[in-house]
Amino acid sequence: MAVGARDFIDKLLVEKYAEEKVDNHDEGALTSKVSADDMLDAMNTSANNYRTMLAIQNRLTMVCYGVVAKSAKYVSSEEAA
Repeated sequence: MAVGARDFIDKLLVEKYAEEKVDNHDEGALTSKVSADDMLDAMNTSANNYRTMLAIQNRLTMVCYGVVAKSAKYVSSEEAA
């Protein structure tokens, strides 16, 4: 399969690397460097931390709404007129 160069730099790169061969299919490249269990544990820990943060944020929002509602001064429309 030929590669078409669009400009002068592409043409030079195609000429330079046209005959290069890459062979990196050894056994070491196909095995994972990280244990699947370790990865899943890290993802689970991260998800639990995020879920806890969302719960705390939700509770804090509700507390702030309560504080604002208790400190509000309600005036009836009859008194305001």
